[in-house]
Amino acid sequence: MKRREFITLVCSAAAWPITGRAQQPDRMRRVGVLMNSTVSDAEGKARFAAFSQALQRSGWADGRNVRLDVRWIGGADIERFRRQAAELVALAPDVIVTTTTPSTLGAQQTTRIVPIVFAMAVDPMGSGFVESLARPGGNITGFMQFEYTLSGKWLELLKQVAPAVTRAAVFRDPTNPSGIGQFAVIQAMAPPLGIEVIPINVRDAAEIERLIAAFARGSNGGLVATGGQATTHRELIFKLALQHRLPAVYPYRYYVADGGLVSYGPDLLGLFRQTAGYVDRILKGEKPADLPVQAPVKHELVINLKTAKAIGLDIPATLLARADEVIE
Repeated sequence: MKRREFITLVCSAAAWPITGRAQQPDRMRRVGVLMNSTVSDAEGKARFAAFSQALQRSGWADGRNVRLDVRWIGGADIERFRRQAAELVALAPDVIVTTTTPSTLGAQQTTRIVPIVFAMAVDPMGSGFVESLARPGGNITGFMQFEYTLSGKWLELLKQVAPAVTRAAVFRDPTNPSGIGQFAVIQAMAPPLGIEVIPINVRDAAEIERLIAAFARGSNGGLVATGGQATTHRELIFKLALQHRLPAVYPYRYYVADGGLVSYGPDLLGLFRQTAGYVDRILKGEKPADLPVQAPVKHELVINLKTAKAIGLDIPATLLARADEVIE
């Protein structure tokens, strides 16, 4: 064989595997998702839709080149999240998406290898998820729901909405570390505002109803919801606040859209869209350790005038002027 023919043959043979690999379709990727709501919850479905639609805009279509394994878990039971995370890990996912601090804790206790992206955790450094916000350092990164200082603003907002308030019942989940931290900030803010803070541990509907009825027997009261189990029981809380004519402040817009009085907090659907962006980057080869934790850039003040009228409350004009949205 002539030398030129031999070189051509060798080069062509070397190229065959490369060409073959290039023609193979991309393998199906797998993303596990731990949702902190039930499958019938409208807000939970809206968050998941925001995530999956943003993921599709990045080129990842469920059933075509990615499989989304979703677990719908209402509440904040870390052990339940841990068990469901173990099921997802057994499916060999490329990424696991978590929604809140408890779901992230459950996933972290299950794997230190599979990349985890949280959509709205509170205090990720204090919770031990990341080494720093700028350089997470491990297998976890994501987006902050808010900083603890925001919790104090809810109490300030309650005083602005109803200046006569001197007592505030604060819903907290004693099993949720972030809920405990939020309550501590609210307690610290109470004395300068002249408000006595009374904790209400949220476990089940009967307990909520009993504690709110007892609280409402006093005068000049108001409510502050910090999320967690309060989200699960929000319709009952709306009903009790209306029944006892109690002004109430909530952390997210959807509370007010569903009938709550006023809310101040981040754009949650926006956080889920951003989460899809991080999942896309990890599926394309980037590491969670190199993706900085990001804080919300937008907060919304939303007021429901219909609810205010129902409990006999006049919202100050200065507060209405500051609102991002007024529901009438």
